[in-house]
Amino acid sequence: MTEVPQSWFGAGLNADAEPTQDTENFQDSQHTLDSLDGSAAESQFFFQHARRLGNAGGDAFTRLYRAFLAARAALGLALVATQLTAGILGSALPMGTSILSLLYAAQAITWWLLPRLQRGATAKTLARVSSPQWWASIGVDLALFGLLHALDRSGGVNYGALFVMPVLMAGVLTPRLLGLATAATAALIMLGVAGWAVLDGADVALRLTQAGLVGSGFFVISLLASEMASRLAREERAARGSMEFARQQAQLNRLVIDEMQEGVLVVDRRGHVRAANPAARDLLADGPASVRTAPFQMRGVAAWQPLVRAVEQAFTSAAWPEAGRDVALAFDNGAERSLRLRMRFTRRRESEASEDLCVLFVEDNRKVLARSQQEKLAAMGRVSAGIAHEIRNPLAAIDQANALLAEDLAEPRAQQLTRMVASNVARLKRIIDDVLEVAPGAVPAPVPLDASLLVSETCLEWARTNQLAPGPNDRLSCALPTHALVISFDPEHLRRVLVNLLDNALRHAEAGPASVQVELKAEVLANSQPWARLTVFSAGAAIPPEVERHLFEPFFSTRSRGSGLGLYICRELCERYGAQIDYRRRQDPARPGNEFSIRLRLLEAAAVGATVSPSLF
Repeated sequence: MTEVPQSWFGAGLNADAEPTQDTENFQDSQHTLDSLDGSAAESQFFFQHARRLGNAGGDAFTRLYRAFLAARAALGLALVATQLTAGILGSALPMGTSILSLLYAAQAITWWLLPRLQRGATAKTLARVSSPQWWASIGVDLALFGLLHALDRSGGVNYGALFVMPVLMAGVLTPRLLGLATAATAALIMLGVAGWAVLDGADVALRLTQAGLVGSGFFVISLLASEMASRLAREERAARGSMEFARQQAQLNRLVIDEMQEGVLVVDRRGHVRAANPAARDLLADGPASVRTAPFQMRGVAAWQPLVRAVEQAFTSAAWPEAGRDVALAFDNGAERSLRLRMRFTRRRESEASEDLCVLFVEDNRKVLARSQQEKLAAMGRVSAGIAHEIRNPLAAIDQANALLAEDLAEPRAQQLTRMVASNVARLKRIIDDVLEVAPGAVPAPVPLDASLLVSETCLEWARTNQLAPGPNDRLSCALPTHALVISFDPEHLRRVLVNLLDNALRHAEAGPASVQVELKAEVLANSQPWARLTVFSAGAAIPPEVERHLFEPFFSTRSRGSGLGLYICRELCERYGAQIDYRRRQDPARPGNEFSIRLRLLEAAAVGATVSPSLF
């Protein structure tokens, strides 16, 4: 099917036409902006200008089409007024011209005043000569103006100038070829009427020359109108692109501001809040109920008076510090809140001019202090890692010198001192290893490994080190599957986690067989995600609540010689590989105790490699 040429404005710009890409983008963006839930009304002030641009973009084709219809109606009234004026002044005009003028005026005014008659007029329909919309406007003009010009062959009234209207309309609203065809039709009508006048005895040279010049002018008008229409279409497309970008930017700004942890307020010099994001409204609230959405007035609320005074001070002077200033709010229920307040103005100050709006960035000082503490801890961690590296070499020298010295000493007292030195050196080495384990640096890449086999080997090695025989009749009891459970973890890090948990369990377990139990099994949660659960249980007294709250915190230990990094390292290593570690008290009537469990993500459920013999446990 051959595609019909269209005007410079393209198809579908009218409300009844097929939507173009720009129109679809506008509708989708507008729907996205309007469908944002939660705090959509809280930040309207930030984006109302972009919305106003988008909603006022309009349709260039529709506007121009209605403008031409209004011009046709005015032209029809002008024709009727001309006929009446000529009759009043005593000029004898043909009855046919008066009737045609009345008919044209009635048709033009009716088409202009009744929007339903314009419903089918689009750039696509006007691009076809066969369409009713083309004949109802351009075609009617050519026919009626041609008849008026033919009825007045004597040249008493210059009806030929009326052809400028259809030629101009076709040049703007139709393709260039159709516009030139309209100009050619008007020129042929002019030449035909001139030839008819020559047959009636008119001057040949005068009438044909006038018709030729007017016809040439029609072509010039059509080309100029077509060029102006193309330029207008390009500018409209550029404007639509700019408005689309503004809408997308407004949407991004809204999402960013609404999700900010820092409160954002837009306030004028009268204390009127134009916009406030959810974080700011939460900071201004004195209880669980949040402050209503903007706009609202800060004056009149006693708790907000420090903010009002701060805004007034910022507007009257430029002394507000760049880093902000602390403001204390005291609420009616006795609660107090310290806020860090920073201000930024919407535009630069100019001589004596003052700002109308300013942006307030509000943050709870507790978060500021917590962030500062985190930065200090991170800095201390980097320093500690550097110190640990520096201590390693002299500590190794001390250990070696102490070993050489112990070989030459025979006195019991001296040997006791060397053993004490060796014990403390080993303790320092463990602390250095713990610090370096959690220090910032390159994280080893996880590899697929058989958790069943690795846990089995680690438990056997740990039992030999602690002189324990794994089995139901000794302190260590292990329950492992006979098939492989493949997980993604670093082998050395998983061994480190398991050994830390076993050391901690043995230290706090009561005497008796199977007081320390290790269990590994596969489990499937409600979301059908396969997991492997590694559990280390120790039978004994419950952990006190004041200790349980700090179990996984660094440098917290109940032992005088403990570093307090064991469980903290376990948690950090598990989080690196997507695993989860937690603690619970097992309320078993037969044997209550403390249980640490690790959830490891399974890669596959099929058995691979060697199997683990249950007879070892």
